[in-house]
Amino acid sequence: MRKLHFTLCGNLKESYEEELTIFETDFGRFWLCAGIILLLGVIPFVGSDYMLYILNTMGIYAIAAVGLNLLIGYTGQISLGHGAFFGVGAYTAAILTTRVGLPFWTALPLAGFMTAAVGMLFGIPSVRLKHLYLTIATLAGQFIIEYVLVQWDWLTGGAEGIMVANSSIFGYELTSDRSFFFLIFSSLIFLTWIMVNLLRTRFGRAFVAIRDNDRAAEGMGIPIFKFKLLSFGISSFYAGYAGALFAGYMMTITPEPFNMWLSIEFVAMIIIGGLGSVSGAIFGTIFIVSLGEILSMVTEFLMNFGPTSNISITIAPLREFVFGLSIVVFIIFEPKGLAEVWRIIKSSFRLWPFSY
Repeated sequence: MRKLHFTLCGNLKESYEEELTIFETDFGRFWLCAGIILLLGVIPFVGSDYMLYILNTMGIYAIAAVGLNLLIGYTGQISLGHGAFFGVGAYTAAILTTRVGLPFWTALPLAGFMTAAVGMLFGIPSVRLKHLYLTIATLAGQFIIEYVLVQWDWLTGGAEGIMVANSSIFGYELTSDRSFFFLIFSSLIFLTWIMVNLLRTRFGRAFVAIRDNDRAAEGMGIPIFKFKLLSFGISSFYAGYAGALFAGYMMTITPEPFNMWLSIEFVAMIIIGGLGSVSGAIFGTIFIVSLGEILSMVTEFLMNFGPTSNISITIAPLREFVFGLSIVVFIIFEPKGLAEVWRIIKSSFRLWPFSY
């Protein structure tokens, strides 16, 4: 019979196997299982439609943010085209389900693979470009994809977009916020598990080596261009899969959501959550989506409140102002993001009652 495993404070690892383990103790495994049970077994049945809508949005964006964190946080390849890749996945799923007639469960992974191919195409300049120049190249990709989504009328529907029929998975109709909740968060849990385990392999170590010093990585025998393209492909797959979920959930897609602002939001998610942290990408998504909803409600209240209604033009940009301010505050005071805050909290509990 397996015995429960607990450890004392400090780093007492004696092998590489212990270093690579995801959970150091059974206590962490227990709380993960409890959290998943609470997430999938309780929240969908007690939450309101509005709450489930917000959570579903968080789940979709979190999948894309986890993929972007692989590209920027682990490989060091800065990209401002993630919002466009998100749109490629959404339109691919919509076209496959409405015009080709494929079931939604088939369109989901195919949208991810299609977006991965597009992402790798725009990742080709990474063989020669880095830092600011690579950022500009991915920004150009954002504008190119936006233009294609608007102008390629016969395929994308232009500004009118595409109506997506009711989706289903193996006969299970996805017609409500609750039904999509199970699909979205099951996908998030599975894809996060894949990402965490990928980063424990030689591929993950190669990504980190390229981020830290690509010349040294190449000197150690790592084919940096191959791994940069792979990073672009995996990151884009996550964005495309999330975009496909978004298309099925919203049922109507137009080019407007997949703009430059969405790409900036994805970058903000991983910066605030913590670069180079899978959990940080999820924390950052929760923070950004929650902040956006709170600011929208505050802005609407102030614009309809008597004394402030006359200055509605001044109040309208409040959301963008606070959004940008929060990024600056995190960069200055907590550059490692919410993941570092969570690490400090866990360390405090581990040392309690001797911490101060």
